[in-house]
Amino acid sequence: MLNTITTLSAIGIDLGDKDAYYVCLDQSGREVEEGRIALTTVGLRKTFTLPKTRIAIEAGAQSRWVSTLLEGLGHEVIVANPRQLQLITSSNSKNDPNDARLLAKLARVDPSLLSPLKHRDAKEQTTLLSIRARAQLVKSRVAVMHSLRGMVKGFGIRLPHSDDDQFLERCRKIVPPEVLSHLEGIFKIVQSLTEQIDLYDKRIEEIAKVEYPVVQKLETISGVGTLTALTFVATIADPSKFAKSRTVGAFLGLRPRQQQSGAKNPQLHITKAGDKYLRALLVQCAHCVLRKDGEDSALRQWGMKMCERGGASAKKRAIVAVARKLAVLLHKLWVSGQSYRPFPACN
Repeated sequence: MLNTITTLSAIGIDLGDKDAYYVCLDQSGREVEEGRIALTTVGLRKTFTLPKTRIAIEAGAQSRWVSTLLEGLGHEVIVANPRQLQLITSSNSKNDPNDARLLAKLARVDPSLLSPLKHRDAKEQTTLLSIRARAQLVKSRVAVMHSLRGMVKGFGIRLPHSDDDQFLERCRKIVPPEVLSHLEGIFKIVQSLTEQIDLYDKRIEEIAKVEYPVVQKLETISGVGTLTALTFVATIADPSKFAKSRTVGAFLGLRPRQQQSGAKNPQLHITKAGDKYLRALLVQCAHCVLRKDGEDSALRQWGMKMCERGGASAKKRAIVAVARKLAVLLHKLWVSGQSYRPFPACN
């Protein structure tokens, strides 16, 4: 039994949905036990109540509570970054035992090879819960609206692309009564989703005001609103983990991939690493900065010059570049405590 072994050097655990597979290595690196257990508090406590051991798991939906429980049992827990574990994600023999085995071996030899992550505190985690719930409601509303547009096209009706608050009102004016009567259920769903989104908007504003005073400073940046500023703060959690602000852009996947070989250095797409939702919000903010009626600033002028360089993808590259600079600026104002200045060189 596992709890009778006292010379373990590392354990790798591959977390599934309902169960987990573990592989244990002794001091010499030899496998001494492996098995599958139920992914429950009882199952983990029963199996891993043993002397302090280094345990490696992959970051995922359940890694936070699992790592907290294992640390409570006295273990050294390493939460591996799956995006950096090409040995696992790109393996031709990917399965639970092999994944757990590789996690254990890397943890034993050099934990830095796992690119360890640190989970956010409960405060940031619950804040992000409200933000993600709102995002899901918005996604659902967009899907219903698209379905509604498709259903009425067969009657020669084209619904308007309008603001969400005005969508239903405009639709009722366009859709004939004999067709409208068959769509009342869809309209009610859209209305209900809109009401719930409004409630989440108010909750997010309150959370930012009461629990995250720094958000008020960050949302003064042109193009950045409360939602983006709060999501940035809650996602980053600890700004001190970045020695330099310019590394935040790379952390959020807003830098180009590199594949240099000899004299060849092709221009590639961005890495898209890090938090997908925060990256999307920053891109939306970049669109606001570069729109025709956008507030003038040094960042806007810099982005517009990139757009003027021509080419089919010039605007896309400019938007990504502005989004990256927004991430850097948000972090810089956060750690420095300075106020936002649209033209810093002129002030």
